[in-house]
Amino acid sequence: MPGITEMLTTYNSPNYVGQLFSLTPTDTPLLSSIGGLTGGQATDSTIFTWQSYDLRDPDANRQRVEGADAPPPEARVRQNAFNVVEIHQEALSITYTREAANGQFAGTGSAVPTSAAVTGTNPVGDELVWQTQRHLEQIARDIEVSFISGQFAQPADNTQPRRTRGLLQAIQTNVITHATPTPLSEETVVDLLQQTWENGGLTVSETATLICNAFQKRQLTKAFIADKGYREQTRNVGGVALQTVETDFGRLNIMLNRYMPADTVVVASLDELAPVFLRIPGRGFLFTEPLAKTGASDRYQIYGEVGLRYGNERSHGKITGLTTAPQSA
Repeated sequence: MPGITEMLTTYNSPNYVGQLFSLTPTDTPLLSSIGGLTGGQATDSTIFTWQSYDLRDPDANRQRVEGADAPPPEARVRQNAFNVVEIHQEALSITYTREAANGQFAGTGSAVPTSAAVTGTNPVGDELVWQTQRHLEQIARDIEVSFISGQFAQPADNTQPRRTRGLLQAIQTNVITHATPTPLSEETVVDLLQQTWENGGLTVSETATLICNAFQKRQLTKAFIADKGYREQTRNVGGVALQTVETDFGRLNIMLNRYMPADTVVVASLDELAPVFLRIPGRGFLFTEPLAKTGASDRYQIYGEVGLRYGNERSHGKITGLTTAPQSA
């Protein structure tokens, strides 16, 4: 159904009676599992940074002789990583009449509201509250997409928006790319798990998670459970119920995510991920506030700035170039 891109009135937004169902999925499993819109971290800048360091390789021949002088000095260097917060802003305008006329219903098949058409209870008692909640659900879905496939942008001026770097763009080290579409296999997934583990990822079993869309989820079920007999269980991560399988590299969560690209699978260390919010003084993050009044209506905006902290990119991995439909025999 088309939305409304103008002021809400009794004509373009009639009331109905009966149970109210949502036609659009509102699940955001990645965002929800790492803190949602109420968790995460705060920043006081549009750019936020974090650091990483590594250790030298272990050496089986590093022993010293008795009485030796001190060896040459050594030290480790730190590396910087950063991302930006992006602005999510929506607006809502509703007439005084529309706010008040909660008892005026539209009859079945009628485009003109008439309280005499039907009788019953309107499940939406406060149109402003209901519409605001729908905006929040839509913003959460926008953020979910940004955190997965967002393309980084840090413009030099205010003519273009900032865009946070998503997880897919952030992963540079542990990458398996197929030049031609290739079916997902258990061997390829285990190869990615091994590569990611060898580079320091997947150290927290509870948060090691494979993220995929519907078709790749079916391939995983076939590859790991139907064909290989891996043990299947479930567990809760950040309030999100996830299926798990035992692998050579520990117990792996499987997150079904409708916003993942059809040809891509990601293995993520969720403990490295967090939403970062720019908190506006006196308002917080993702707040609703009234706008200037120009007539017999109320106008509001919903506003928030958020970015993804993805931690050490070597803690995650991805497979790209997978087939997206069953292969013909």
